[in-house]
Amino acid sequence: MRLTLTENQNAIAPVFLQSRFWADFKVEAGWSYVRYDARLDDGPYAGSIFTLTVMERGLGVGFRFAYVPHGPSVALEPAGRTELLVALAKALRGLVSGSCLFIRFDPAWYEAEDASGEASSDRLATPPRPVFSAPLRKASDVQPPDSVVLDIARPDDDLLAGMKPKWRYNIRLAEKKGVTVASEGAGSLGEFYALYEATAARDRIAIHPASYYERLFGLEVAGSAEPKPDIRLWMARHEGLALAGIVTVFYGDEATYLYGASGDEHRNLMPAYALQWAAVKAARDAGCRSYDFYGIPPTDDPKHAMSGLYRFKTGFGGEIRHYAGAWDYVLRPAAYAAFRAAERARLFWHKALRKRLGR
Repeated sequence: MRLTLTENQNAIAPVFLQSRFWADFKVEAGWSYVRYDARLDDGPYAGSIFTLTVMERGLGVGFRFAYVPHGPSVALEPAGRTELLVALAKALRGLVSGSCLFIRFDPAWYEAEDASGEASSDRLATPPRPVFSAPLRKASDVQPPDSVVLDIARPDDDLLAGMKPKWRYNIRLAEKKGVTVASEGAGSLGEFYALYEATAARDRIAIHPASYYERLFGLEVAGSAEPKPDIRLWMARHEGLALAGIVTVFYGDEATYLYGASGDEHRNLMPAYALQWAAVKAARDAGCRSYDFYGIPPTDDPKHAMSGLYRFKTGFGGEIRHYAGAWDYVLRPAAYAAFRAAERARLFWHKALRKRLGR
């Protein structure tokens, strides 16, 4: 497979993680990036053009790695996907920094299953997902490899009908009990972050400093032809008290739920359900066609530390997507082997610590 890469920092990406906005946002976290127009020059997909954002970051001791988040986002039959990723890697080899150990792809291809209906033993089985062959190697995931995506280009009644009965009940209960939801913007970040800190302490998760979210709302990208990301902070309140909050982004025809936080008071008023319902309707009214709940465990395993998250997100209906996850194309085999050994050890001890903490 032959292809051509042409640098174009103003390329238009169809997905948020490939956008210039997201790349610019990650620069302050130590990343750099280059964006390309990619064109397939032969084969059954000759003439296909797509945007490719390639990011780089240091690994320490003088080495770097390149990363392609949710790319390439091009429709391709499974038989040609490994060939495309390898062709991209070979084309990028002379374009990334000479100190790069590997190129990590996180493609947008997935296998899907219906999230509606009751859970079954099938939901405990290892889910199918795209896989690739050598010389690509399965790597540690960067983005959540499993998610729930809801088709929202439908009337309210259709959306509610696709939910589990208890979810419809909880949405109506929150409204009946006087829970209000509004898109409040960056002015409420202080209250949101206080809830986020409570969530992190309760669930024993790591979160970014407050400045991270302030930058997310404050970033402006000049001269971009891409859709302007519409980032919203939603707060659920009861008699003025902030109960919970979520951050969403509307980008093109896709909406994504990025972050969520809740306090310990009045959880019985179901603010989390009210928040998602308000965001889904607003995304649809803004022209989005899908709402990505962004990240669930791979199966409906009650023993999983985040099993509650699986049940909560899949209860809204939609499609469960099992992505390929991250795959590496190795540029420096010896140094890469040492890096992967250290990466695996770090992940092992992280999981062991989570287990000891009861998560």
